[in-house]
Amino acid sequence: MTTQYYTASSLDGFIATLDDSLDWLFPLGDINETGYPSFIKEVGALAMGSATYEWMLRHVINAGGHEPVAWPYSQPTWVFSSRGLSRVEGADIRFVAGDVCPVHAQMREAARGRNVWLVGGGELVGQFYDAGLLDELIVQVGSVTLGSGKPLLPRRITSPSLILDSARAMGPGFAELRYRVPHG
Repeated sequence: MTTQYYTASSLDGFIATLDDSLDWLFPLGDINETGYPSFIKEVGALAMGSATYEWMLRHVINAGGHEPVAWPYSQPTWVFSSRGLSRVEGADIRFVAGDVCPVHAQMREAARGRNVWLVGGGELVGQFYDAGLLDELIVQVGSVTLGSGKPLLPRRITSPSLILDSARAMGPGFAELRYRVPHG
């Protein structure tokens, strides 16, 4: 069981624009041509922050003003937020606030030996890192620069540094980098 941060980033290290847009991401390639299809099969629980959850509501669940679609994940999902957010009918979504440690323990139990996916954002992932709970970063680096935006991981990580396990091209628009987080 591994706690993983799987995300996409611009070449200059941003996961979204300052207004939480991901419009830069989609022209770079088809998600089915990345490592995502095999990655998600190994995930047993998810965590995300409120901005990521609200993006999902706007751009996936209620996209295009049509009838809402189903939540795309069958796994239990924890949403970290200090404010009330709307629920998605039929989805196993648990709203939490505060320290990530006790929630991580609940997530590991619910994952039943499968991986825990920290969907984002970067600040939430940073809290898991700070608590020593992050094991791996898998970053799909896109072939664009944004100049500014929401950082991949707003933490200084220098000693010990992350350990690069693999790097590979993913179609014409992405490079996948896998980093292990050393513990101890």
